[in-house]
Amino acid sequence: MRWPASLQGRLGLSLGLALTVLWLLAATVTAVIVRGELDEVFDSALRETAERILPLAVTDIVGREDQGVTQRLAPIREHDEFFTYLVRDAEGRILLQSHAADPAVFPPWDGPGFRQTATHRLYSDAALQDTIRITVAEPLAHRASVAREIQMGLGLPLLIVLPVALAAIILAVRFSLDPLRQFRARLEARGARDLSEVPAGDLPTEIGPLAETLNGLLNRLRAAFEAERSFAANAAHELRTPLAGAIAQAQRLRSETADRTVVQRAADIEETLKRLTRRTERLMQMARAEGGRLLSDTAHDARAAVRIVVEDMMRSLQSHDLALDLPETPVLSTIDPDALGIVCRNLVENALRHGAACGEVRVLLTPDGKLIVSNAGPVIERDRLARLTDRFQKDAQKPGGSGLGLTIVAAIANRTGSRLTLASPRPGAADGFQARFQLPLAADQA
Repeated sequence: MRWPASLQGRLGLSLGLALTVLWLLAATVTAVIVRGELDEVFDSALRETAERILPLAVTDIVGREDQGVTQRLAPIREHDEFFTYLVRDAEGRILLQSHAADPAVFPPWDGPGFRQTATHRLYSDAALQDTIRITVAEPLAHRASVAREIQMGLGLPLLIVLPVALAAIILAVRFSLDPLRQFRARLEARGARDLSEVPAGDLPTEIGPLAETLNGLLNRLRAAFEAERSFAANAAHELRTPLAGAIAQAQRLRSETADRTVVQRAADIEETLKRLTRRTERLMQMARAEGGRLLSDTAHDARAAVRIVVEDMMRSLQSHDLALDLPETPVLSTIDPDALGIVCRNLVENALRHGAACGEVRVLLTPDGKLIVSNAGPVIERDRLARLTDRFQKDAQKPGGSGLGLTIVAAIANRTGSRLTLASPRPGAADGFQARFQLPLAADQA
């Protein structure tokens, strides 16, 4: 038999087996004790029968006219006779016998007292100076039958009591382990980024230290992650000003020199610094996505944040056609407007960078809270599509990207309980790419 993997199954099975073994052992010991007591009762009954019948038999035999004649007592009515007896004289002649007595089962006289044959238990006694002797016999099968009935009486309740007891044990174990299941449920319900302590005040003392160890581990992990996010955010923030100054110096150098070589080098330095600036901004966004507060207590109309981001990008574009489609009714969402702006900007920039050169990038916000950004362009292979949300996934043919845009959006979706869906080709088209971000809606609009 395979031992159950669950603690509840192990406790239930072990307690059930222990209860069954103890019950069977108790029933067996009880049956043995009762059998011994029964033997004493039956032996006492044998002796009592002999002592009551012997005086009556002596009176009957002494008063007979014909001595030495066997007399068989007739039954008054049909019944089972468990005790049979013979009354004999000193020569062994049968003077009196019960109606069901079989002389063959009575051994020769060998003195008063108990004795036992293969089939019967006997008691003998004598009177009138050992001239009249009585032997009472009881079949051993009768005692065995009574013992079996007692054993059945002790054993049959097991068929009813044991299943009920096992069910009670299972319920008791389940009730006792309910705090552990609640602790597991609270732990499973958490998101991947939630490293706060799990309440464990109702756990049994045997499990409490394990929960404390787990909470200690969560605290250390949270501290380590917060240190990493803080370092990334602080480093990115501190780099913005020096980078802006370096870009200004490169631009000034370009304007103050007439040497084409120096101008080209200054332009290369400026472009490199701008890429580093964009990378720094992405690191700040990543730190915000992984550690900042992304949900607000009050719902906001998502159309405003999307409109601001898209219109700002429209003003800075020169060669891309960017279309915005917003619903007429408000779309109330609990996502923080700044986080929504990060999502929208990264999706649009990804579409502009990797879409077709002359293709339209369409931004659609549906009434049910779906932010859909689609663009024309080549179809992305399924394997590569599944890896686009991994960090630093870049297009080798289009350098300059950070490889973090979709990673940031996926992190925000994970922490806000949203869902990011990528598709290529676009639904209903033969080419292109589509990113769909499901916003967390307010309770009255979900």
